[in-house]
Amino acid sequence: MHTWHWHDWQGLPYLTCSLLTDWHHGFFTQQFWPRSPEDLTKLMHPEASAYRLKQVHGNIVVTPEEIENNPGEEDSGLVSGDGLISQYPLQALWVASADCTPVLIGDMKTGQVAALHAGWRGTAKKIVPGAIARLQNQGSQLHDLRIAMGPAIAGEVYQVSLEVAAEVGATITPHKEEQQIIDALHQLPNSPLLADPEPGKVKLDVRRVNALQLENLGISAEQIAIAPYCTYQTPEYFFSYRREQQKKIQWSGILNKSPID
Repeated sequence: MHTWHWHDWQGLPYLTCSLLTDWHHGFFTQQFWPRSPEDLTKLMHPEASAYRLKQVHGNIVVTPEEIENNPGEEDSGLVSGDGLISQYPLQALWVASADCTPVLIGDMKTGQVAALHAGWRGTAKKIVPGAIARLQNQGSQLHDLRIAMGPAIAGEVYQVSLEVAAEVGATITPHKEEQQIIDALHQLPNSPLLADPEPGKVKLDVRRVNALQLENLGISAEQIAIAPYCTYQTPEYFFSYRREQQKKIQWSGILNKSPID
């Protein structure tokens, strides 16, 4: 079983996952707000460079080189996208989240890493499988990947419409019709759907859907860890957009390391 550990930096709490022990990484709490990824990267390595994106709830995955060759959006100076894949050591990759799932990936063999922001929209667009395909193009083998999903809104408190559930569920079932997709999801072992008393609504576990997408690629459950923390239900540590309706975020990041000799 993968374990999650709390750490303390200057009196502030952050979380790590045993699956990613080989990499400097962290799922940082709201206590670090409003520190920047550049500040947090210094905690990992004094010489590392920080990379982040203007997140748009899509499935665009870019590399640091692509960021450096792109002027970015006029308003923010940032490149739009929801996923980053490293190429070289000392590249720290960062994603921001409030209720969406932060996903950190490390490759045991190449040392490369990825950081992804997977809300329901990104999950419906298969951002995590897309990022893994890109890692494979850079030489990764599926069995070498280790994937940790950080604190996010839990299924039991995430009410969505049947339409949203079907759009997300279509990524893990062969069905096309809304009701067929919903029925198929309910029949899955450890289903990502929970019934909701309100007509036309269900509760959706987005992290579980991402895990099923990964398993459909041939990645084993042992390579995947899901944090036992819900942003909505843990106000002492995490911002939640659903809870507060405020655009405040926490950062999750991971640092590339040199490949195994």
